[in-house]
Amino acid sequence: MNIHSPVYTTDNICQDCYKCIRHCPCRAIRIVNGRAGVIQELCVACGMCVRVCPAKAKKIRPDLPRTKYLLNSGKKVYASLAPSFVSYFKRYQPEALTAALCQLGFAGVSETALGAQMVSAETAAFLNHANAGIYLSSACPAAVDYIKKYVPNYVKNIVPVLSPLLSHAKLLRKTFGENIGVVFFGPCAAKKNEADRHPELLDLAVSFSDLAQFFATENIRPETIDPQDFVPMVPQNAEEGKIYAVEGGMNDTLRGVKNNVRFFTVSGLRNLERLFRDVPDPAQLGDCKIFVECLACYGGCVNGPVMPHEDAGTLASIAQIAKSYNGGNSLLRKSDLPITEHAFAEPQHEPEVTEIEIKTALAQVGKFVPADELNCGGCGYFTCREFAKALLTNKAETEMCVSYLRQLAQRKSNALIRYIPAGVVIVDRHLRVVECNRRFAELFDESAVTAFDSCGLVGAEVRLFVEFSDLIAAALEGGGELQRPHQVCGDKILNISVFTISPHQSVGAIVQNVTSIELHREQVSEKARAVIQKNIVTCQKIARNLGEHMAETEILLREIAGAYKSE
Repeated sequence: MNIHSPVYTTDNICQDCYKCIRHCPCRAIRIVNGRAGVIQELCVACGMCVRVCPAKAKKIRPDLPRTKYLLNSGKKVYASLAPSFVSYFKRYQPEALTAALCQLGFAGVSETALGAQMVSAETAAFLNHANAGIYLSSACPAAVDYIKKYVPNYVKNIVPVLSPLLSHAKLLRKTFGENIGVVFFGPCAAKKNEADRHPELLDLAVSFSDLAQFFATENIRPETIDPQDFVPMVPQNAEEGKIYAVEGGMNDTLRGVKNNVRFFTVSGLRNLERLFRDVPDPAQLGDCKIFVECLACYGGCVNGPVMPHEDAGTLASIAQIAKSYNGGNSLLRKSDLPITEHAFAEPQHEPEVTEIEIKTALAQVGKFVPADELNCGGCGYFTCREFAKALLTNKAETEMCVSYLRQLAQRKSNALIRYIPAGVVIVDRHLRVVECNRRFAELFDESAVTAFDSCGLVGAEVRLFVEFSDLIAAALEGGGELQRPHQVCGDKILNISVFTISPHQSVGAIVQNVTSIELHREQVSEKARAVIQKNIVTCQKIARNLGEHMAETEILLREIAGAYKSE
């Protein structure tokens, strides 16, 4: 767990479901001791793992303590508010939200959309003078990082313009002074990377959810603020830049660019991966320019990792953004503020593995021929070969293979059932045999043994040949454990224990043949009774002989006593 990274895992919460692996477009997850950790050098902080984690073990770094420290430092701090705030805080008037932020201690609140308008104006000017070719937007930091790391050949196609947030931070510092603090609030985790890389422009990037928590801890309720206390945005309200929050929004602000430019939008890193699979021939383009608005989140920022799941990306959330858009573009905007920045490739190289190594890794999970490769996706990887490569690069563990674990458990179960010195049977809710061992069949007649040898008795109705089926039915109905000792079944005496496996669905029974034990016990008891009877007879004989002897002795002594008395 590295809480200093934009995205991290809380280890003791992780439930080893591998859902994050399945959804991570960068395969930036490593499993160690059943816990899914984020590989920071591979991560682009798109936040997809945060969004899909059912246990909420994936977290976006909380920067509230640092924000409070900055507010208490005596420095004037300005808030940069992402355009999607109207979707997250839809219950609040924008001026009420601004007033609430000022109550927290901010000197002013400004819209990041102002920076977006600057980026659109700069991008439009660039496209007007660019040659034919393919050009990629620089607005989404997660998308830019993905291109830099995973399709570095396309880095040269990224328009050399700062992101809207960094452009806005420059604008705020030019307007209010270089010594101010700037804190961004938005739905994004990747903005934290921008803050970490450009501390001279941006102090902190905080999520909307953390801002809501900040309001709660300070007992500030924006919906209750009186309209007379509303605070306007600074230095002015944004216009067309507000539409950046939705998919295609940036392109809307560029409509009107001439010189044969075609605009497209691709959202979601999986779709970007597919986009870059095939490199077009320059001859196919002719004199055409293709501009692609690249977004990491499906549907745009309104579907960011901290946006409420029930509202994110819905038509209602899009309408919430669209109604604030004036329909204009940024082509005529002028700025003397330099916001040029060139991107540089940061290629990530996976270790090379040989075919022999892959086959060896597959053998570790019981896959020896192609037919064994189920490609079920239970491990989080789409194919067994991908999983094998992850094993070889120490990103995965053999226990992640569901089919391997099931086979392993089945073998252990079969061995236990087969060799346990008692009859074992598992029965479903229809009182049909699911599984049993041979010792169970041997408790009954020869036909049961013959049936077991041919089909294992699977599917047989226990009530047809088992005299204690009522006990099994009772366990299915009521659950728990039931026992019946000394059940007489034909010429056998059985001790029966029935237990619930799945309530009302399946039960198991362990049946012990105690006939020989009981017979031995009866023989011992009979011998004991015989010995006792013999002892009684002996005692009676002793008592009788002792009584006769005592009588004779008494007579003799009386005669002797009488003789002495006469004298």
